[in-house]
Amino acid sequence: MIESFLEHVLDGGTTEVEEAVREAAAAEVMPRFRQLADHEISQKTGPYDLVTVADRAAEDHLTAALTALLPGSVVVGEEAVDADPGRYDALRGDAPVWIVDPVDGTRQFVHGDPAFCTLVALARHGELLASWTYAPALGELAVAVRGRGATLNGRPLRPGPPAPGAALEVATSHPDYTTPDQKRALLALDTEGVRPRPCGSAGLEYLAVARGALAATAFSWEYAWDHAAGLLLVTEAGGAQTTVTGEPFRITGGNALPFTAARDAATAERIRALLATGTAGD
Repeated sequence: MIESFLEHVLDGGTTEVEEAVREAAAAEVMPRFRQLADHEISQKTGPYDLVTVADRAAEDHLTAALTALLPGSVVVGEEAVDADPGRYDALRGDAPVWIVDPVDGTRQFVHGDPAFCTLVALARHGELLASWTYAPALGELAVAVRGRGATLNGRPLRPGPPAPGAALEVATSHPDYTTPDQKRALLALDTEGVRPRPCGSAGLEYLAVARGALAATAFSWEYAWDHAAGLLLVTEAGGAQTTVTGEPFRITGGNALPFTAARDAATAERIRALLATGTAGD
């Protein structure tokens, strides 16, 4: 069952998962959009790290739906790991793993901004196989399958190189969530020809890279639910990703940070080199 389902997904059979993602958003997220009461919102680690009843309900919905699609699979979800950090170890196990961020961009969701999304990725043995990025309030669904490319609403995604001479816009980690060393590395992006800015929803920033609307990301945290779907989306669209030391980002953790995903390999190397100059004194 496991092997046949994985082959089915890798052959482009993603419709069942797409339907599960859409149904979770329709049932648990969108009815609460711009309808949240104060008691339905809480902070986890600080004012930028929010969780709502929609996050928890959507993750429960997806956990049931996705494990039913693939018996024997497990879920690494943001809210479940917050309650039990040991669940994260499943990324290093033998079972197929669904990596779930039920509402990526919760801060935007809470404030009535439509720039949020649901992220799902399927991985095994630390290798990304497929991903789904669904922005229900924007009507956008991006899908990536290893070796088969990436699409947005069914149309191929190809970012291409940046326009000659154009400043490279880079979405970066919020400074409140970086160490002093990471701040120094990210400050190195404040140079001629590069225009860094704080990121919004990580999933939608990756989508912007994959569609060629953003040059790159530069992130200093490595939680798989924020990055797995987007990293596969960018690479399958033809982009590139690398950690500050030049090694590929691993969803299982232990990465050199910051890391970047970019619309092409040359941009990725330029951002990596700048980040490296900021960490040279470490």
